[in-house]
Amino acid sequence: MLTAVRTKPARARLALAVAVASLVPMAQADFIEDSRATLQTQNIYLNRDFREGTGQSKREEWSQGFLLNIESGFTEGTVGFGVDAMGMLGIKLDSGGGRAGTDLLPVQDDGGTPDEFSRLGLTAKARLSETELRYGSHIPETPVVKASDSRTLPQVFEGAMLVSQDVTGLTLSGGRLNKVIDRASTNSQELQLNNKNSRFSSAAEADHLTFAGARYDFSETFTGTYYAAELDDIYRQHFFNLQVVRPLGEDAALTADLRLMISDDTGAANAGKIDNQAWNGTVGYSLGGHKVSLAFQQMNGDTGYAYIDGGDPYLVNFVQINDFANADERSWQARYDYNFASIGVPGLTFLTRYVSGDNAEYAGGSNGSEWERDIELKYVVQTGPLKNVAVRMRNAMFRSDFARDADENRLIVSYSLPIW
Repeated sequence: MLTAVRTKPARARLALAVAVASLVPMAQADFIEDSRATLQTQNIYLNRDFREGTGQSKREEWSQGFLLNIESGFTEGTVGFGVDAMGMLGIKLDSGGGRAGTDLLPVQDDGGTPDEFSRLGLTAKARLSETELRYGSHIPETPVVKASDSRTLPQVFEGAMLVSQDVTGLTLSGGRLNKVIDRASTNSQELQLNNKNSRFSSAAEADHLTFAGARYDFSETFTGTYYAAELDDIYRQHFFNLQVVRPLGEDAALTADLRLMISDDTGAANAGKIDNQAWNGTVGYSLGGHKVSLAFQQMNGDTGYAYIDGGDPYLVNFVQINDFANADERSWQARYDYNFASIGVPGLTFLTRYVSGDNAEYAGGSNGSEWERDIELKYVVQTGPLKNVAVRMRNAMFRSDFARDADENRLIVSYSLPIW
């Protein structure tokens, strides 16, 4: 269960204290001895400059986020029990003057932003052999529901999730999620359909999402995945995925990631018709510190791709700004990565990519085209008192003939500190 904590510092500290207190030993020593705590920090500056169109011309904010994650061990016995806690705090460093709306900070009714916002998430868990059931707050990373963590605080879902790895090579997953707290929010709300570019008749709300999936490792280099999900009375979705890595000598490899998502409306169809088959995949070749990748994404059917609002769609051409997932849209991506460790600079990496989409159907038009170019440079300190501090610079340029053009810059400094 995730509880919102309003913007008073004392309340934020109290929330973290409650989280720590919840891990006081109630039974066996393993509950404490196997526990761990990590403090994650993230400092983000984000500037999105809209190059044309009406409305707000710029969004620019700066924030500091803290996430204290405390995980207990399990009590002894055939069935072990435990409890986890997440204390989250976001602090405004700069905003205002009509520049809000980056999703780094909540936007108040008067258009302003709070000095800070915080949350407390608690999760009860039980384990039998290699099967674990969790009830409470989750940051899921599945093909059918993937929480976004690219802002001050991550998106958090509430409900139950189960993961089983009792069979070697096989991972079974399932869950029922009924509430969500978005990145720039402290309030729990209903799950909602993303309706970017008015792809559907409405951004309908749902009572819950149910899902189940299986991943099987056929070998160390070949993996297959299947998931099924249903957003109540809105859409039903099937996901198929094959991933292959083929080593080519000591420093080279070929990779492939092939995906298919099939979505259609279900039940009362509260968002109207949904009919989409998303064919997408990427192939790559790496040699030493270099990697070159090509990706293709094709939207078939009468509508665009369906996914939960605020989350990240599991598409190969979902990049820094755009998702290229309108009805009938087809898009190509060319990407280049370089790891400077190959020339003696460990921790420094670089990527650039270009995505071009066309044939898009959108509200009020057809045959739309758009493109995006991204550049990213990242360095992780390897030694000394700042070891593991990561500095990441991201730049994006997006152009479209049916959506607002934008240029965006992000500067992110992050650090993860193991406490015990």
